[in-house]
Amino acid sequence: MLETITEAKLKKMTLKELIALCEETREVITQTVLKSGGHLSSNLGMVELTVALHYVFDFPDDKLIFDVGHQCYTHKLLTGRYNKFNTIRQKNGISGFPKRDESPFDCYDTGHAGTSVSAALGIAKARDIKGENFDVIAVIGDGSFNNGLIYEAFNSLRLLNTNILLILNDNGMSIAPTVGSMHEYLEILSEDMAHKSKVDRHAKIFERFGFGYDGVYDGNDLEAMINKLTEVKERIKTESVILHVITKKGKGYAFCEDDPEATHGISKGGGAQSMEYSQVLGRTLTRLAEKNDKIVAVTAAMTSSLGLGDFFKKYPDRSVDVGICEEHATILCASMATEGLKPYYAVYSTFLQRSFDEIIIDICEQNLPVTLCVDRAGISGADGETHQGVFDLSFLSFIPNLTVAVPKDLNEFEKMIEFSEGFNAPLAIRYPREGKRQFGDCQKIEVGKWEKLVEGDGKYAILACGERALIQAYMGGNELKRVGIAVTIINTRFVKPLDTEMLDGLKEKFIITVEDNMLSGGFGSLINGYFNGAEKIVKNFAYADGFISQGGVAELMKERGVDGKNIAEYIKSNENR
Repeated sequence: MLETITEAKLKKMTLKELIALCEETREVITQTVLKSGGHLSSNLGMVELTVALHYVFDFPDDKLIFDVGHQCYTHKLLTGRYNKFNTIRQKNGISGFPKRDESPFDCYDTGHAGTSVSAALGIAKARDIKGENFDVIAVIGDGSFNNGLIYEAFNSLRLLNTNILLILNDNGMSIAPTVGSMHEYLEILSEDMAHKSKVDRHAKIFERFGFGYDGVYDGNDLEAMINKLTEVKERIKTESVILHVITKKGKGYAFCEDDPEATHGISKGGGAQSMEYSQVLGRTLTRLAEKNDKIVAVTAAMTSSLGLGDFFKKYPDRSVDVGICEEHATILCASMATEGLKPYYAVYSTFLQRSFDEIIIDICEQNLPVTLCVDRAGISGADGETHQGVFDLSFLSFIPNLTVAVPKDLNEFEKMIEFSEGFNAPLAIRYPREGKRQFGDCQKIEVGKWEKLVEGDGKYAILACGERALIQAYMGGNELKRVGIAVTIINTRFVKPLDTEMLDGLKEKFIITVEDNMLSGGFGSLINGYFNGAEKIVKNFAYADGFISQGGVAELMKERGVDGKNIAEYIKSNENR
């Protein structure tokens, strides 16, 4: 059915046919994700709700916005992308998130939590201003309901004087189990009808914002969802409504239902995502915390993904998961540091972006000893534009008081964490997901001091920032050896401050920088500025201005020219200069 499904055909199906469509959809999603990777358990829980939405509403005339967006696989299968679904999250394939340039059924690009309500209100207000007539629906999980942006949007509902349908998909999970007072509040609303008076009393909070509250319903009961959505479709002609539904994350497959956290994201080939740098972080922090009772670990709804599971179990009183509230986590770390604690904030690079203002004002302006453990830095790969961690060097490198470190490998990363324990100032350590290679013994970590790994013939020096950059530097260097060219390779393990003593001592005329980051504002830009006016020729290998779509890490780096072959070709082309 999926191969030929259209909105018109779907609306003519019987309930029996729709149930069969759900089962086919669930099977296609499972088999595709286990083979190619992707978000599994979140999408399995969304099948019936998404089919019901397409049955009741008229897309793409009506507008459907998915918060975060990783739960949109059923939507993609129902909107003409079945034949391309096997390419999901692959280079030149379809995205794992909604993309406006991919289909008219995707009305708004999403990728981070908490944006859907603001987006829905903006689209609805534009509709009203233009005198148009369509419905706007936002689907948001209970994990995103912790995010502060949601309440900024709620606060403007009456001001905007417009109507939307907000579907709260409550499965008790974000990536990790949902935490916090709002989660407890939603649990109260989910109690059975014997507690109806208490439920009605608590639901009034949404009414104060201007929403009519309607819940709680089984989001995996297709018939019930069709009937309820048909009813609510009439209500939103005159008011905004929150429809609260309960779904089962991983619905239909026991291995997903039993462990929805491990099966939230599946890597290509079918295993749960590996976390090698994260494992080093968790192991090292847990060891240091045995003797240092000031160490605190903070995360924003990603405890296991960031390697902190064992730390949280062993030191629950020094472990904080704030839910999807990155800005709050940053200020929490800063304030704990003012009272003498040693906070470590572990966060993906792409989500650290949300804390930019707080890093500047709360941590760095006060010069507080908070360590930012910036995971998934550089190209993250298959999740595409919204998840590539290629901006952190650019926005961290100009902040006063902040030291920025980039380990060459897993061993040096462990040494940097040990070093951070006694470092009494703001520190950011950025690292990729996987450790692929070791580069020998680790010299003593000193702020702003690099290490020379390979001595060349005095003409070319490659300044490589981080493990991936060093791998490409060595690959280029090995190719050059075959034609008799020896290059110097330097591990630039501190981006801020630069090792000015080593830079001043470089006798090489050609300075080549390599980094897994955007060129603008990144490590290469800093070296360009340092050598401005000097008799050096500087060449940068970094990512040009633009967003990076999904694909494998190696193929995306190669496509953008940040690879050993291009480094070698550049150097060979300058042999006669």
